[in-house]
This record gives sequence, C-alpha cells and structure tokens, in this order.
Amino acid sequence: MDIADWRKKIDELDKKLVELINQRAGYAREIGRLKRNTDLPIYEPDREKKIYENVQRANQGPLPDRELNRIYERLIDVMRKFQKADQEAEARSAEVSGGDTELEADVND
Repeated sequence: MDIADWRKKIDELDKKLVELINQRAGYAREIGRLKRNTDLPIYEPDREKKIYENVQRANQGPLPDRELNRIYERLIDVMRKFQKADQEAEARSAEVSGGDTELEADVND
C-alpha cells in the first residue's frame, strides 16, 4: 500500500473515533446528570485512576501506556468540562424557569 492508502485507512478510523468519542460524551452527560441529582462531585480521582488502569490493561501497542494515558488525560478533561458546562446550563435553565416543571407551573397557577 502507498501513503494515500494508509491515509484513507486513517480517515476511516477517524470517523469511527469521532462516533465513539461522541457516544462516550453522551454517556458522560448522563452520568453528569446523575451526579447533579445526587450531589456527587464531577471530579472523581479514584474513577479516573480506574480508567487509566483499564486503558493500560487493554493496550496491546504499539502506543506505549504513557502516551495512551496522555490521550486519555485530555479526553477525561474534556468530558469533565462537558459535564460541568451541562450542569451549569441546567442550573441556569432551572433559575430562569423558577425550578418548576410544566406540570408544577400549571398546578400552581
């Protein structure tokens, strides 16, 4: 295969990675909602440590564990910021609406 063929393979993998990263973000969003509803912190160092352990256990190379961990550090940081932004948006929305649901607003009117 020539360089164009290899790049085509990388482009195909990138499409799959984007899909998987967005799927992961969706799961992180749901976890963020659960954390907000149960007053759990967004930052959980023990959970992050477990993620790194899982990633290293799954790693079969050629990327060294250290470099893979660096990628996951950034991914986790982005997901944490995503959860925080989502929670802040939900809090602002609740403030604007007064915290009432549509049903509560109808009952209280």
